[in-house]
Amino acid sequence: MSQQHAVNGVLPKGKVLTLETMNPNVKKVEYAVRGPIVQRAVQLEKELREGAKKPFTEVIRANIGDAHAMGQKPITFLRQVLALCAYPDLLEDNKFPEDAKQRARRILAACGGQSIGAYSASPGIECIRQDVSRYIEKRDGGIPSNPDNIYLSTGASDAIVTILKLLICGEGRGRTGVMISIPQYPLYSAALADLGAVQINYYLDEDKCWSLDVNELKRAINEARQHCNPRVLCIINPGNPTGQVQSRECIEQVIRFAKEENLFLMADEVYQDNVYADGCKFHSFKKVLFEMGPEYSSTVELASFHSTSKCYMGECGFRGGYMEVINMDPDVKTQLTKLVSVRLCPPVPGQALLDLVVNPPQPDEPSYNTFIKERTAVLAALAEKARMTEEMFNTIPGFTCNPVQGAMYTFPRISLPAKAIDKAKVKGKVPDMYYCMRLLEEEGICLVPGSGFGQRDGTYHFRMTILPPAEKLKIVLDKIKNFHIRFTEEFS
Repeated sequence: MSQQHAVNGVLPKGKVLTLETMNPNVKKVEYAVRGPIVQRAVQLEKELREGAKKPFTEVIRANIGDAHAMGQKPITFLRQVLALCAYPDLLEDNKFPEDAKQRARRILAACGGQSIGAYSASPGIECIRQDVSRYIEKRDGGIPSNPDNIYLSTGASDAIVTILKLLICGEGRGRTGVMISIPQYPLYSAALADLGAVQINYYLDEDKCWSLDVNELKRAINEARQHCNPRVLCIINPGNPTGQVQSRECIEQVIRFAKEENLFLMADEVYQDNVYADGCKFHSFKKVLFEMGPEYSSTVELASFHSTSKCYMGECGFRGGYMEVINMDPDVKTQLTKLVSVRLCPPVPGQALLDLVVNPPQPDEPSYNTFIKERTAVLAALAEKARMTEEMFNTIPGFTCNPVQGAMYTFPRISLPAKAIDKAKVKGKVPDMYYCMRLLEEEGICLVPGSGFGQRDGTYHFRMTILPPAEKLKIVLDKIKNFHIRFTEEFS
């Protein structure tokens, strides 16, 4: 520390907030999908705009599941209703179909002062929570859903962090342990670091298309019991970053495991409409739980999450989402309601958008045909791009890529030459980070290294979104292929 000289006998005061005096948990937080590679990509974009000469003319950001940023067009009906809600004078305009106007009037009638600029109730607008309940009932084949168990949220992330806040407590060996899949979505590791919980890793089986094995869950929980108190099991289905879709049988096994081990289940189901592979089908944890009978459906505590940011909507910026809580202790639910009220309410435009997702145009309404056509086209294009990505990656020597059964990403395994691994270590970088940084600098393609999601020691991967338009995705895949061959030759 530098020598401080007294002025008039008073020592100068340093800053109140420094790296030494800040919350130590925040320093442990890492969030790979917006990490150093993305920061460098932003810098490269700026350099290109200023006329710098690079080996590429644009940076293609395939690092994050941001559909509209990648060129996906918004669904017409969703934006029509949102426009009407944001500027109700348009309700007089005959360019808008009547069903869009009816939806907008209903949403506005539920808002304070008939404006989406007003706060809503903290758990969300009542009629939208009712619509979410009806949507869940229909999705799950008639299993009842109670609007009182629905909480609207700022995307799914906000709801996930809120539930973790309720669950995490204790000190030393009594600290809450939270089981998360490896590879995982970095929201989980970041939230656990921030909240001071213990992260319990369970590994997905890459050789079996990233499937989940209950024996691996047992291994992880038994090891974790030596140093913490495991209380929570998080599942992402369809998977991110791995794109697998869990079988019904697997979900049943997970629910049995949660009951036996007395764990709170968190089911992240934001990609539930993104299922592409033949023979794969989305099964909600809630549906399977209730079909297993009262022994499970009346005891296992479950929170499930959905969002407007993924599926066919891709409306990330509106930050709409919901969670449904099942078998939560009524006193804890009161505390949950208190906790969400501290944030006042989720963004009301995001709530309005969510309402349209759970209450879309019906066959007898004027917007139905266009809506179905657009929705089908988006999902069909994603299915085609999932197939194309897997096929192309498996033609590259040193790549192995599992089928992208669902979600929006591929997570191929790459073999790196020993000399490249040594070079990365000399530079103080994790090998797949070195690889991805070189790819960005030489080809203008922004990916996230597998180390940002977790992977088995000695294996290397990256996550790439399949969202770019097909013609651009083909360019991306070609560039990665050429780069990998060049990179391998350089270090062979």
